[in-house]
Amino acid sequence: MRLRSLAIPFLSAISCAGVLAIAQGKGIDPALQKKADAGDAGAQFQVGRTYAQGVTVSQDLRQAASWYEKSADQGYAQAQYELGSLYSRGDGVQQDYAKAAGWYRKAALQGVADAQYNLGTFYEQGIAVPQDYAQAADLYRRAAEQGNASAQFNLGLLYDNGTGVNRDFAQAAAWYTRAAEQGLPRAQFNLGSMYAGGQGVRVNLPEAYFWFDLAANLWNGSHQEEAIRARDLVAQRLTQSDLLNAQNRAAKWLADHRK
Repeated sequence: MRLRSLAIPFLSAISCAGVLAIAQGKGIDPALQKKADAGDAGAQFQVGRTYAQGVTVSQDLRQAASWYEKSADQGYAQAQYELGSLYSRGDGVQQDYAKAAGWYRKAALQGVADAQYNLGTFYEQGIAVPQDYAQAADLYRRAAEQGNASAQFNLGLLYDNGTGVNRDFAQAAAWYTRAAEQGLPRAQFNLGSMYAGGQGVRVNLPEAYFWFDLAANLWNGSHQEEAIRARDLVAQRLTQSDLLNAQNRAAKWLADHRK
């Protein structure tokens, strides 16, 4: 019951570049615009983000890309990441994965976790760079250690399958756990599977139920159905007491994380 990586390098959960919003007509703050025009990289990034978000101005991804590039050319790491994301999606610029990879690399070298993760997916899938699982694992690890849940999951998956790293179920379970604790359903599902099968961890059916139940509640569509089936199969093997305890744990976790 393993799931393959669902990583999509062209969409960043954190990137603001593609967010649609209603312009409120306030325009760019004059002081900020003055600093950006004078060449301040941080101000240029902020102007770019304002155009990307479309909050105080009409959303204009071409303008966003232009200002991000001015900032990125000066070495501003977050601008490099955002510009890479625009090239990856083809928003405001012509889609160009090679340019996306180049900007992600610059940001990744400065420690931007999302850039490390996205560049890792490029190496894993061979997009604009030679396919290199070891390089992907290294980039995922850098992002994972900074708390990027998707990178934690993907690194766990590489350990699970022995791709780019020596196969190590204990390492897989450890990285799945870190991603699962952040609420990533696919990590919760894979971790439940490991507890059910005793790979990398001791068999613990109540724990398996707990993680499957979280995945079933947080996923939608066909994956949710898969998590429900796995959860219900485990439930058949639990005592009423263990089942109730696992259900209560899951309910509390969901309540705490939805506050």
